[in-house]
Amino acid sequence: MQSRRGRNDGAALSWFAARDRLVVAGLSGLALTVAILLVSGAPKSAQAGDCGSVASPGLDWSECSKNNIMLQGSDLHGANLAGAHFDGTDLSNANLTSANLEKATLVRAWVKNAHAEGANFSRIEAYRSDFSNAVANGAAFASAELQRAEFSGAQLTNTDFQKAELGRADFEKAALGKTNFSLANLSRAALSGAAINGPVAFSGAFMYLTRIEGLDLSAATGLEQQQINLACGDKATKLPAGLKAPEGWPCPPDDKD
Repeated sequence: MQSRRGRNDGAALSWFAARDRLVVAGLSGLALTVAILLVSGAPKSAQAGDCGSVASPGLDWSECSKNNIMLQGSDLHGANLAGAHFDGTDLSNANLTSANLEKATLVRAWVKNAHAEGANFSRIEAYRSDFSNAVANGAAFASAELQRAEFSGAQLTNTDFQKAELGRADFEKAALGKTNFSLANLSRAALSGAAINGPVAFSGAFMYLTRIEGLDLSAATGLEQQQINLACGDKATKLPAGLKAPEGWPCPPDDKD
């Protein structure tokens, strides 16, 4: 016959085991509840936009892939295109007014003849892209990668290129005025032939072999003699007071490799 002490010990062990099972179950339920709350409370901003929607004003295509498609003439006024991918895409004649394209990729994209007043192109990657004849007054291209980009004939008044990479970019016949090239890399960029209608800022810009032949830079701000010594001008280039043309002007023709 089992002693009273043995029976009591067995009952105590059973009680402790039952208690432990309840505690574990309770903890599991709590963990599940916390997980559900965390998932449901996750910020929607981390998710991509409505990538299946048709191009329209104000849409959200953030982080969407729209590479190698035809979007010419699309109305994307005020759209959220941040981080979207438009590599090889045709956005010619599109309405990008006030659109947000921050950190988007537009490598070898066509944005010519587009309306992009007040658009945000900050930190985009747009190597060899075509912005020719685009109306981008008041747009921001700060810290953008724009090597060999085409801006010929574009309207760029009050446009911000601060810290942008503009090596070999072409600004022939572009309209510049209150344009900000401060701290930008303008090495081998072609500014000759641009129409300057107001002061242009060059503070801290790298101007190695930058073509400034025939430009009236008398109202430019931030220019220093060392920048002029690196650039390529000619007898028709007008400089701010206190700066002079280097003896090496004019430069030989640029290598178009």
